[in-house]
Amino acid sequence: MTELFPDPRPTRPIWLVTLADLALLLLGFIVLVLAHQGNQRAIAAGLRDRFGGKAAPAAPATPPGAALTPDPAVLPLAAASLLDFAPASAALPDDAAPLVDWARRQARDPRVRLTVTGLTDGSPADIDPLSQSAPLLAADRARMVAARLVKAGVDGRQIAIATQISPGRRGALVTAGFAGDRQ
Repeated sequence: MTELFPDPRPTRPIWLVTLADLALLLLGFIVLVLAHQGNQRAIAAGLRDRFGGKAAPAAPATPPGAALTPDPAVLPLAAASLLDFAPASAALPDDAAPLVDWARRQARDPRVRLTVTGLTDGSPADIDPLSQSAPLLAADRARMVAARLVKAGVDGRQIAIATQISPGRRGALVTAGFAGDRQ
């Protein structure tokens, strides 16, 4: 007599199949990254195109030493901030010394670029009093921090300035990035 419900054949657990799929996906990604090792922009553009993203508009070229926008070739490594600016003011708070010391230590290496990003909180109270412009106030905050860094001995050619409206933040963010050649 035949059985209506035969014993199932021994199989592998289902989690093993999922693990194998994940391992193959990881291996494929590593191969993709290594294949484009010399050109990170090409891999970023390919992934962006494949997933339907849009490239950020290219920044206009600026003369050396007069960079007003962050350089996309700079790899950010560390950041420090100076918050608590008074609303509608670009005057530096009293506690700027730790940020200046940190930035001076970072800038000892000539391959390091500092990006000073002025922040406004986006509220109607945090705008430039004369022009009624939040981006202009953010630029003034970034310039004040950059001027303090140059006064403290940081080479002005290592500094770029940017602006950003960041809800809830009135201050400046200093990002140290590596802009040297690969070893």
